[in-house]
Amino acid sequence: MKFISFGDIHDHAENVQKIDGISDADFVVITGDLTNYGGIKKARNIIDFISRYNPAIYAQFGNMDLEEVNNYFDEIGINLHSKGIIIEDVGIFGVGGSNSTPFNTPSEYSEEQIEEFIYKGYESIKNLPIKIMVSHTPPHNTALDIVGEGIHVGSTAVRKFIEKYQPQLCLTGHIHEAVGKDKIGSTIIANPGMLSDGGYTEIVKNGESLEVALKKI
Repeated sequence: MKFISFGDIHDHAENVQKIDGISDADFVVITGDLTNYGGIKKARNIIDFISRYNPAIYAQFGNMDLEEVNNYFDEIGINLHSKGIIIEDVGIFGVGGSNSTPFNTPSEYSEEQIEEFIYKGYESIKNLPIKIMVSHTPPHNTALDIVGEGIHVGSTAVRKFIEKYQPQLCLTGHIHEAVGKDKIGSTIIANPGMLSDGGYTEIVKNGESLEVALKKI
């Protein structure tokens, strides 16, 4: 199994067509922020464009997407937010939006709400041998949630969950300048940065192991 993940599209999906092997991937995971303060119409345009290159898409909204995008993803059956999907022996579950920011973006939640979203999605996949968490906002106090002069702005709820349950992988984004990989215990955390900057992640499953590579167009 091989799949491609990216996010922080912000209305600019053109680089999808440059992703090596996207049409051959088993599916695509979008971690959030398809738009800039956009709703269903803009999100639909992004999904339709990506579908030209790979129609097998799972997605969730980010903090920069209006909440109606979450409803749209439910309607078309691709939503990861607060849900879990099962593909062979892999369980993928998601949490969209973000914790509070200074910018009053459309889809922000308390840490308590984020925790509820996570556990609701996890419940349906918890017995799978391979678990992949898709969290738009990164876990707190990692290399992937740093802004400015070393300030950590990630979610404490996401971190606590990872510390307790140790999914094999957490795919994240949100903090554009914090591109890279990190680990919490045995959990790999990956943030490829903005798609418009050419960042994406390639995940290859071999048996019960995952090979996670940050790529650049």
